[in-house]
Amino acid sequence: MINSSGIPAVVPAGRMARQAQPVLSLAPGPELRPWRADDASALLAAGQDPAIRQWNLFTVDGLDDARQRIARMHERWRAETGAVWAVARPGGPAVGLIGLNDVDLAGGSAELVYWLLPEARGGGVAVAAVRRLGRWALDDLGLHRLRLCHSTANPASCRVAEKAGYELEGTQRSALLHPDGWHDQHLHARVQGDV
Repeated sequence: MINSSGIPAVVPAGRMARQAQPVLSLAPGPELRPWRADDASALLAAGQDPAIRQWNLFTVDGLDDARQRIARMHERWRAETGAVWAVARPGGPAVGLIGLNDVDLAGGSAELVYWLLPEARGGGVAVAAVRRLGRWALDDLGLHRLRLCHSTANPASCRVAEKAGYELEGTQRSALLHPDGWHDQHLHARVQGDV
């Protein structure tokens, strides 16, 4: 596929949709796997967690809403507009979410997003998941650039980004509207070839 400027797409259309969403292991420990309908209770718990609600502006209105969101995750994969995984121990329930939003295959970029339920925090799972998904997105899928943004008032996310190898590129002023007002946000990124 070639865009109107005559530049070939970084990732050809269909690369995601033609394959099943892969399971990505975080050896040792959890794996990143597609969300299942029986993970709805984890989404509901996330929608009630104060930290997830604060930093991700995330709410869920019951189990039916959670199941519909999971169905939309699979639709986004097929439409090649997003890719969302559950963070889970093999065979266990979901304890987190990690994914790619705003997937632009032609332009070769996406935004990495994540959250963990309280029982999964503090053990390096977020860093491992961000590293693993980044490797898949850049090396296997073939994207060129991943960005990771967070409120400057959220130092835990800044540490995750830095430990996972996402360079701080700058601060976007008044870029995120949270319940307590506008927040500046840090922009971190990782590109093909970063060590």
